[in-house]
Amino acid sequence: MLDETTLEQRLAKLEQAVSELQNKVDSKPSANNWVDNLIGSISDEEAFLEALEYGRNFRKTGKFEIEEDNSVSEQNTPGDILD
Repeated sequence: MLDETTLEQRLAKLEQAVSELQNKVDSKPSANNWVDNLIGSISDEEAFLEALEYGRNFRKTGKFEIEEDNSVSEQNTPGDILD
């Protein structure tokens, strides 16, 4: 078991670390919109927009649409029941 002095020293170190972390968080400017935090983090905007469209299609239809040559066509998802 640790003695009281050791515990107090460890607690003081933890309090200092928490204080430093709080200062880092408080000093960062906060963006009003979460999207503002992502701007510039995507290097291929065209591919990102295409991925968003695939996601929208999938949510709407429950099917994804990708062919080997990257053209669009309807594919069954693993959960589809086939006739």
